[in-house]
Amino acid sequence: MDNKEKKTRIIKNIKVDTKKCVGCKACEIACSAFHAVPRYSSINTGRSRIMVVMDEMTDVFVPIRAGDYAEAECNGRNIYVIDGKEYNECTFCPASCPSRDAFKEPDSGLPLKCDMCESVPPLEKPMCVDACTFGALTYEEREEVVPVASVEENQEKRGEMKIGLEALVKKYGFKNVIETVARMEKKS
Repeated sequence: MDNKEKKTRIIKNIKVDTKKCVGCKACEIACSAFHAVPRYSSINTGRSRIMVVMDEMTDVFVPIRAGDYAEAECNGRNIYVIDGKEYNECTFCPASCPSRDAFKEPDSGLPLKCDMCESVPPLEKPMCVDACTFGALTYEEREEVVPVASVEENQEKRGEMKIGLEALVKKYGFKNVIETVARMEKKS
């Protein structure tokens, strides 16, 4: 492939250092305020795209960001042992799925996903990272050279989007999806 068929894109990532997390949940509060409509008008951590999972007996705190929506429950559930305490896979799962209420919009039930606090003008770093005074969350960007998507790949992505929208409408109803999109549009 020659250079004409490649482009550079920015990969954004939030790293978590669980040894620095004290469970203050400032990240949850900052995220929910940023995503309130209108922006910063309220705090409801149920709208947060990050949650801190904690075990108060051993002071283990793990911030988890909302990931992709999962239409069905997963088939296997692994068990994690941290300092002698067992956790199931759902504890650390970033997905919104039918088996739990995590990462769902409280009013509509629609799934939430971390958007890295995309806004105009753009923020220097996501709100959760900015609010984390203990340094447990750090933001980094890196450039990656990727092939330019072909016409077929773009059509496939549009097809995937249609399937995703149809699944959301089937699960939550057309009206809830439209209302959520309208709220999102007001934020931008």
